[in-house]
Amino acid sequence: MIPVVLTIAGSDSGGGAGIQADLKTFHAFGCFGTTAITAVTAQDTRGVRGVHRVPVETVVAQVRAVAEDLRPSACKSGMLGTGEAVRAVAAALDRHRLPRYVLDPVMVATSGDRLLDREGERAVLDELVPRAAVVTPNLDEASLLVGFPVRDVESMARAAEALVSRGARAALVKGGHLESDALVDLLWDGAEWREWRRPRLATRNTHGTGCTLSAAIAAGLARGHDLPRAVGDALDYVRRAIEAAPGLGSGHGPLNHMVTGGA
Repeated sequence: MIPVVLTIAGSDSGGGAGIQADLKTFHAFGCFGTTAITAVTAQDTRGVRGVHRVPVETVVAQVRAVAEDLRPSACKSGMLGTGEAVRAVAAALDRHRLPRYVLDPVMVATSGDRLLDREGERAVLDELVPRAAVVTPNLDEASLLVGFPVRDVESMARAAEALVSRGARAALVKGGHLESDALVDLLWDGAEWREWRRPRLATRNTHGTGCTLSAAIAAGLARGHDLPRAVGDALDYVRRAIEAAPGLGSGHGPLNHMVTGGA
C-alpha cells in the first residue's frame, strides 16, 4: 500500500512552504499526504502579511481524524505558532501513537517574520524534542533551542549533542546560513556522526527549503528507509528542487517540487 504521511503545519498562500510544500514533497516521494492545518497565512515570496491561527481543538480534531482512519506511517510538524498548540500536538502524538515523528521547529520565516511565540519556543524543547525521531533546526532555531549561538560547524555539533541529550533520537542541524562557500549539514544520533558537505548555490530561490527537507525525511521514513538514507535522499531532493526552481515571485522564490524524490 502507498505510505501515508501526516503534516501538522501552517498553510502558505504562496504555495512554496508549509502544507503546500509538504504535500508536493510527499507526492514526489510516492507517499499519500494528509494534513492538520495549524494556521492560515497570507504569505508570498516577500514575507508574511497576516496569520489566522486555527483553534487548537480543531487542530487536534484534524490529527484524530487522520490517525483513526488513514493511519500515517510517519508524521512531521512545522509551524505551530503558540505554546498551547505545541502542547496539544505533543499530547496528540502520544494519544494516537504516531510513529516516526520529524520535528521541524519552525520559529522564524526566511523573510525574518517570527512564527512561534516565546512560550512556544520553550514548549518545543520540553514537549516535542523528546518525542522526535529527528529534529531539524537551522542555525537560528538551534540557537534558540540550546541557548547558545550556533554559527559554525563546531557549535552545530554542540547543538546536535544538546538536542539529543534533551531526548531527541537524532538531530540534523542545517548549515544553510553558515557564512562560508560550503553548505554543511550535521546529523547526530547519539552514537554516530554523519556530515553532508556541498558547494553553496548562488540563488534567491530558497522559500520553503526547511519545510521541504523535513517533509522529504518523513516520506523517506514512511517508505521504510533508515534515518541516514532518508536524510541523504531529502538533501539531494532539496538541492535538485533549488537548481530547478521556476524563478517565481520577486522575493525568496519557491523550489520546483516536481523533481523526482527518493525511491
